[in-house]
Amino acid sequence: MPRIIHFEILAEDPERAIEFYRKVFGWEIHKWEGPFDYWLVTTGEDDEPGINGAIMSKEMGEMVKNTIGVNSFEEYAQKIVRCRGKDVNGKTGYSGCGYNGCI
Repeated sequence: MPRIIHFEILAEDPERAIEFYRKVFGWEIHKWEGPFDYWLVTTGEDDEPGINGAIMSKEMGEMVKNTIGVNSFEEYAQKIVRCRGKDVNGKTGYSGCGYNGCI
């Protein structure tokens, strides 16, 4: 069964958000070494239930994003459309990570 495997939190001031989540929840947050500002969030130990995610600037979008792990992007995109979901921006590839789509 596909599960949520990653979240993204949008923040007007990412540095302030990082400080908040570190102080309140003790999350480990590290800047990603990619071509845009993106901070990876570890919310707990690997042997505990839960997911990890990221913090990014609101300049990169207007919605919170949850990533669901599936075996085939195309298969699930078709299922979503058949069930009256909408393909908002199509399939996007990320080197070494797989594909992403906003549906």
